[in-house]
Amino acid sequence: MRPLIHRRRDQSDPAPSRAAYRMTRLWLSPLFRRLVTAVMPAALVVGGAAAWITQPAQINMVKSWTGDILASVEARPEFQIRQMAVTGASPVLAEAIRERLSLEFPVSWFRLDPELLQASVAELDAVAQVQVSVELGGALRIAVREREPAVIWRRPFALEMLDATGHRIAYIDHRDGRPDLPLVTGTGADAAIPEALALIASAQPIQDRLRALTRRGERRWDVILDRDQVIRLPETGARQALERTLAIHAALDLLNRDVPVVDMRNPGRPTVRLGPGAMEYLRLTRTFEQGLASQ
Repeated sequence: MRPLIHRRRDQSDPAPSRAAYRMTRLWLSPLFRRLVTAVMPAALVVGGAAAWITQPAQINMVKSWTGDILASVEARPEFQIRQMAVTGASPVLAEAIRERLSLEFPVSWFRLDPELLQASVAELDAVAQVQVSVELGGALRIAVREREPAVIWRRPFALEMLDATGHRIAYIDHRDGRPDLPLVTGTGADAAIPEALALIASAQPIQDRLRALTRRGERRWDVILDRDQVIRLPETGARQALERTLAIHAALDLLNRDVPVVDMRNPGRPTVRLGPGAMEYLRLTRTFEQGLASQ
């Protein structure tokens, strides 16, 4: 009996192989299909480009190409700075700022670092505050707030102008260069400038006779008047001691007498040192009083 279905020996089995079946199922996965169709080609392109661009010849070509682009952009007129304006500074300080920055115009905006320029200008002693900005039209603007000199500090080998906080502004060659500023001397005087200015303000009644304030031992002040007259002040309460001295002077004309030193270091016991003329007058007075008493 013959079979109902007769197959030819050369007819292949229509069922897929196991490998083909697995590949088909894998291809149906969206993640695998995206990996094969997008990620792998992109990785091949990027890898090939990286291999090509890391060659020395290509690196030099890219550097030259980017350099030409940057140079063409920097050279455009809208990015050129042609001048610098310094405001709020004296002519001397403005010239010092220009010398410090040493900029040659025109210069590209891309070659300037405003923060670096601002830090460089702020290092100048006479500058209290500075703001650097680039304005439309190609101008570099440097707005400065200059320190105001308050006193002259005489050091062993130099004269310095200080502001009200004791910060150095500049050196000067001669005291006559700023006769309007009061003079302070002594080691550590720069650290006590606010107190010195308060004493100078209190000494207004004898301002025409005031010559200097001298710092002693970095602890206290001596007030130096003309005729080598000295008022020695205590470490604490110096202003009150000076005002008390001026009150005694107003009542007894103390500072117009032959009194080289008025010592107020002990507020409860002020003392004075008499000059030679006053000592001779006192000796004659005592001799006269003794002669009268012996009669």
